[in-house]
Amino acid sequence: MANHRTVTPGYAVVFPNREKAASKAMKALVVAILLVTVGLLLIVTIGGWSQLEGMKPLNLFWCIAYLIIAFYIFVRWARGMLPIAAGLGVLLLMIALVAGLGLSGTSWFDRSHDGFAAAQSLFGGNGLSANTLGTVTLLIVPVQVLLVLLALRAFAQGWNVEQEVPIDEARERGYRAPEPRSGGPAAA
Repeated sequence: MANHRTVTPGYAVVFPNREKAASKAMKALVVAILLVTVGLLLIVTIGGWSQLEGMKPLNLFWCIAYLIIAFYIFVRWARGMLPIAAGLGVLLLMIALVAGLGLSGTSWFDRSHDGFAAAQSLFGGNGLSANTLGTVTLLIVPVQVLLVLLALRAFAQGWNVEQEVPIDEARERGYRAPEPRSGGPAAA
């Protein structure tokens, strides 16, 4: 069943915390970091396509998930997406550390030695060098740390706080408030 809110006649609902410059800046930063992460993941995925083995679907999942989260945060001020972004950021941070430092065996940097084939690109031809792929993979780590910290800070800003104000005040604040109803029962 859909939530239905009863608003006092002549009033509109506003979100005062969304109007603050700090909230708008935090929203923009979180979305920018999500998009930077997508770019870094696509660089590693496309440039190291032949060497990724089972990580191809996971990298593409992460890109799609981050794009959806960025959309909901940017367009709809979806505060609930912020902890999800932080949680996915922690997971990606761990994966990037393992892949970049070679904690599970061979790192990207080890693949530049003799005996390792060069990475092939998604589009055929040579991919990025092993050192470049290792550097980009390690760049994902601080970006994810920043994402986690900023997403949790943005969550604490209370974007979901609502307040009823007169319709005229809501319009002055830039909200599209409904027109006051007319045509009610006539007073005798």
